[in-house]
Amino acid sequence: MATNSSSPRGDSAVAREKARKYSAQQAASQKRKGLWVKIGVLVAVVAIIAIVAAIVMQQNRGQVADSGPVPNGGNTSGGITLVSSTEFASTASGQTVKLSDAGVTPSTAGTPAPRNMTKAEKGEAVPLIMYVDANCVHCADFEGQYANDLKTWLDAKDITLEYRNVAFLDRGSPTNYSSRGANAFACVANEAPASYLNFTTAVFAHHSEGEMTNAELAQMAKDNGADVTSCIEDGTYRPFVKFTTQAALADSIGGTPSVFLNGQEWNGSTDPDFKAWAQKIIDANKK
Repeated sequence: MATNSSSPRGDSAVAREKARKYSAQQAASQKRKGLWVKIGVLVAVVAIIAIVAAIVMQQNRGQVADSGPVPNGGNTSGGITLVSSTEFASTASGQTVKLSDAGVTPSTAGTPAPRNMTKAEKGEAVPLIMYVDANCVHCADFEGQYANDLKTWLDAKDITLEYRNVAFLDRGSPTNYSSRGANAFACVANEAPASYLNFTTAVFAHHSEGEMTNAELAQMAKDNGADVTSCIEDGTYRPFVKFTTQAALADSIGGTPSVFLNGQEWNGSTDPDFKAWAQKIIDANKK
C-alpha cells in the first residue's frame, strides 16, 4: 500500500515559503513602482523649472531700455541710410533716441506717413525708405528678388536707401528674433558699413531655415566681414530697434515690407513688378 510522503507540517512549510516569496515579489514590485513615481515627479519638477527659466529668460530678453545709441548711418527716425552699397549717410550716429519721442500708436491705423520722408530735387538721388522685419517671409522674398537692383541703383547714385528695421513679428517668436536680427543689422552698420548689404542679404536668404541664435548671427556677420559678436550678444542697439518699431506703429505702418520711393508708397497689388515701378520714378526724376 502506497504512502503519502507529504505531511501537514511539510505542506505548511511549502505554503509559508510560497507566501514569503510572493510577499517579497510584491514588496519589490511596490519598491520599483515607488522608484518610478519618484523619477516621474523629479522629471516633472525639472520640466517645470525649465519652463519657468525659459519664461524668465524670455521676459529678460524683452526688458529693453527705453533709450539708447543711434548706430553709424542711423537717424532719429529709426532708419539706417546707405548712399552707396558700401557707405552710409552722415546722420545722427552717436546720438541717442528715446522711446518717448517715438509717438503714440493710433487707435486705428491711418494712412502710412513715414516721419521725415522727403522728395529729391531734380537730378538728385531719390530717397527709398523700406520698413523690413528680419523674421518676415515677404521681406525675405523682396530682398531675394530685388537686392541686386537696390545695389545697382545705389552705386549709380540713383537712390539713397534707408532701412527701418522693425520688430513687428516678435509677438510670434519665442526668441525675439525680429529684435535680435534688427540689432544685428545695426551692429554691422556701426562697425562695418561695407558689409551691411551683404549681411542683410545673407540674413534674409536664411529665412527659410528658421530663426538664428545670436551666435549664428554673429558668425554670419563675421562671414561677411563684420566682427560684431559682443554688440550682438549685448543687444547694444535693441533700444534703437524698440524706438524704430514704436515710431513705425505711430506712423501707421501696418506691415512689412512697406516701401516708399520719393514720397510714393509701392503697392504690390497694383504694381507687382517693383523694379519697373521704381525705375519709372528714378527716370522721371532725372529729366
